[in-house]
Amino acid sequence: MGNFARQVLEIVARIPEGKVTTYGVIARALGNPRGARVVVWALWSGPSGLELPYHRVVNSKGQLAPPHIFGEGVQRECLLREGVTFLPDGRVDLERHLWIPEIEEP
Repeated sequence: MGNFARQVLEIVARIPEGKVTTYGVIARALGNPRGARVVVWALWSGPSGLELPYHRVVNSKGQLAPPHIFGEGVQRECLLREGVTFLPDGRVDLERHLWIPEIEEP
């Protein structure tokens, strides 16, 4: 696993309960503002068996992952249990729940 992918997983591990972040926010935090797709790749091709809150990562519009990623309704149920609220159209209310990671400089 490369350094970028490791950093992605480290950020995901820090997302607080009741908050979400986006693929693009993670990419920008790591200095790659156009790297949202690389973040997606790092998340879904990383090592299995890690206990990370992957369900707390959504797209830039607050939309959830496709059902084949978590299973039908699983991501939404996990977020609801944590107190995350949704807009009438089914997107996460990013105004209320968006978490932006702080990155420490080396």
